[in-house]
Amino acid sequence: MQDRSHPGDERPPSSHSPFVPGSIVVVTLGNPRDKFWGMILALAPEGLSMTGIELAGFEDFVVMVKDGEQFSPAVVFFPMHRIERIELDLPDGSLPSLSQRFSTKTGLDPAALLADYAIKHAAHTTTAPRSTVSSAKDPA
Repeated sequence: MQDRSHPGDERPPSSHSPFVPGSIVVVTLGNPRDKFWGMILALAPEGLSMTGIELAGFEDFVVMVKDGEQFSPAVVFFPMHRIERIELDLPDGSLPSLSQRFSTKTGLDPAALLADYAIKHAAHTTTAPRSTVSSAKDPA
């Protein structure tokens, strides 16, 4: 029996969202308006976690990676109320996607590079010692 919970939706009931962890996307944010390019780490009703860069810095990022310089893509969380649009980083006709441009100029796969950075960042933050706040009272 076919699922009819969404009338007019012609997708098969077993179809999945293309916006899964590991997908390379361009996110348009509001208030303040900004665009961000990178890889989805998690997408939930609360918001989007991703690793990447502000779109305005894309060309500089490509040059840094190509030249072997140190780089630090951000690992960020955007609350859902700021997200206006999430689109897959896909080519548009004869125009290559940002991922394709990155790969052509650097010879590297952006998804692998961003995933590697996110894994290293997560390992660093989970193994870092936590600071404790002393609750010692002043002897009086």
